Amino acid sequence: MARVKEDYRSLTGPQKAAMFMLSLNEEHSSKLFGMLGDDEIKELSQIMASLGTVSSNLVERVFVEFADALSSTGSLTGSFDTTERLLMKSLDKDRVNSIMEEIRGPAGRTMWDKLGNVSEQVLANYLKNEYPQTVAVVLAKIKPDHASRVLAILPENFAMEVIMRMLRMEAVQKEVLDGVEKTLRTEFMTNLARTQRRDSHELMADIFNNLDRNTENRFMSALEERNRESAEKIKALMFTFDDLTRIDAAGIQVLLRSVEKDKLAIALKGGADAVKELFFKNMSERAGKMLREDMEALGPVRLRDVDQAQAAIVVMAKELAASGQIVISEGREEDELVY
Repeated sequence: MARVKEDYRSLTGPQKAAMFMLSLNEEHSSKLFGMLGDDEIKELSQIMASLGTVSSNLVERVFVEFADALSSTGSLTGSFDTTERLLMKSLDKDRVNSIMEEIRGPAGRTMWDKLGNVSEQVLANYLKNEYPQTVAVVLAKIKPDHASRVLAILPENFAMEVIMRMLRMEAVQKEVLDGVEKTLRTEFMTNLARTQRRDSHELMADIFNNLDRNTENRFMSALEERNRESAEKIKALMFTFDDLTRIDAAGIQVLLRSVEKDKLAIALKGGADAVKELFFKNMSERAGKMLREDMEALGPVRLRDVDQAQAAIVVMAKELAASGQIVISEGREEDELVY
């Protein structure tokens, strides 16, 4: 167990307050905790939990400074367990659990914390095959903003079943919660870790797609000098604004309904002629005329703004392709369309 510095002068005010609280009996400490706000309790609890072993000399110096005539209390051990036990004497269980989860940090992350880093699409794909009651328990445990995004992706009828169960749900028994958590850990998180291993070239292609044009060109040129084979693989995997020509007419019309018109005007301002022609060809004459007028009214546009607008449209195209609303051909001969 670590010991705090023996030099009393080096102790901070919060460290002295933590020693003081650990030295008091439960009756007095509970009264003091009841007068503190949540932020103060969290700060003090964090220090108490990491305090380690405190010598009796330091404890006595603290009480002398507080002008309190107390005798030596002996050595103290500040740990997560002792802090949690002390908090439980003065605060309700939910509040204590919330405080302890926060101060434990990454080392004490729960399954529910880990689910917060799982994308809503991946989580929804897993949960849609579970019982609505199980899904209700999971959504009640993760953060509301994350839960809302998962709920929006679930099939509508199934989502309503989940909502109804969440509305009727009372306190979940610990055994049930432990069972759900165990299932998530053994089935979902294990499979997720296994399937998330990606080809390094695919990963770099995604990263390069999100670079601005100048940075991308600089890195790609440097990579070509060092490893031309890898550079070519990344280029083949990248999907850029110019690659929108690989989408058929029906797909472009779906994309047109999904993108923001002001972003489209900026993106096409710096786009290749082939891409401009593709979009205008799939718009009505009136809509095309309005878009051209918008582009002319923009005047000179910064390259950075063009890159951002094009990147947003590329992301939208990928999302539509992933959901099956549009098809992006691979550019091979067998993918060519016959009219």
